[in-house]
This record gives sequence, C-alpha cells and structure tokens, in this order.
Amino acid sequence: MRPMLELRDIVKHWRAPGTAPRVLLDGLQLHLGRGETVAILGPSGSGKSTLLKIIAGLEAADSGQIFCEGQDISATPAHLRRFALMFQDFALFPHLSVQDNVAFGLVEQGLSRQQARAQSLAMLERFGMASHGLGRVWQLSGGEQQRVALARALITRPRVLLLDEPFSALDAQLRSSLRAEFAQHIASAPMAVVWVTHDEAEARAVGARGLQLQAGVLQQRW
Repeated sequence: MRPMLELRDIVKHWRAPGTAPRVLLDGLQLHLGRGETVAILGPSGSGKSTLLKIIAGLEAADSGQIFCEGQDISATPAHLRRFALMFQDFALFPHLSVQDNVAFGLVEQGLSRQQARAQSLAMLERFGMASHGLGRVWQLSGGEQQRVALARALITRPRVLLLDEPFSALDAQLRSSLRAEFAQHIASAPMAVVWVTHDEAEARAVGARGLQLQAGVLQQRW
C-alpha cells in the first residue's frame, strides 16, 4: 500500500545573519500511512517547525521531493495540498466569531457561508463548544481556543494534519487532559498526522511511532 505522505531526500540549509549556512535538514526521509500518527521530537533549533512548513508548502526545500498518495506535490501550492497546519499559538482570527473561525476553511474552499456555518456548528458540537459559537475567540480559555483550532483544522477533512507544539502555551495539567481528547478526535479522521513536540511524554501519548530529528535526519525512537 502506498503511503499517504512520503518525503524523499529533503535538504534545507539555514543561515543566520553574518554566518555561513548550515545544513538544517540533510536528506531527510519519512513515510507515513493513512490513519497513522508520528511524533517528531527534537530540541529548539533542530528544524522541526521548518520541516512542517516544508511539508505544508509554506517554505521550499532546497532539494528533495514530497509525495501524497503517490503524487509528487513538491511544486503544489500550499492551498491546493489539502493539508492542515495547526500552530502552537492557535492562529485564530480575533475579529471572527468562534463559529466563523471554524467555518473559515470551508468558505475558502467555495462553500456558501450558510452551509459552512452549519457544518461549523456540527463540528463545534463534537468538541463540546457549540454554546460558544457566537462568541469571540479572545473570550475563551487556552484549552477552549485549542479545541477551536483543532476543529478548524479537521473540518476541511485534510489528507495530512501537521501540529507544531500544539500544547506548548498551556499549563502542564491542561496539556495532559487534552492529549487523550485530541488523540480521540484525530483517530476518527482518516488522515496522516505529523505531531512535532519537544516533550517526550506528550510524544509517547499521541504517537504510535516516535522519531528524533537529529543532525538533519529522522532517527527511530520507538
């Protein structure tokens, strides 16, 4: 069976002002099947977030190829890849209601606002957030904002979900309680998931497979 997501020989150099370029990703390889969640560990500066941006199409690799369902998407623009990237700061729109935040991706795909809002409300009900639909995101707690961000990511039915340190802004107790909840929501969607974190306990809780990004390559942890 062909993988849902495949990275072949991804190379990326990074250069700080006034310094020589260094290799950030060095011929990196990754295979990920439909319904599989892989957790990628690594310290700050190891290239984890850059790797997610390259997969999402927000940043270009210096060389290498990205395949999704057997098709080379290396040159495909981000908005056509049908991937969802969930940032550590949630990246919600403060000027929109909770419901319209979740509906945003559907409207961008061409769905009518009325249909998008109806689907948004149904998704918020799954997350226990329907009563907040007409409120503003800045009125929500950190955990509630994180649920809204995941609902917005899942509603477009992405082929690949990319999560960049999704719980880093939350306290330890809330992180722990949200892990199982997020894993349950993600497991109900037929997609591949790349979960980036520096927290090994979190990685082991959410990832069936754990990889370490070290010296520009992915190494098996479990």
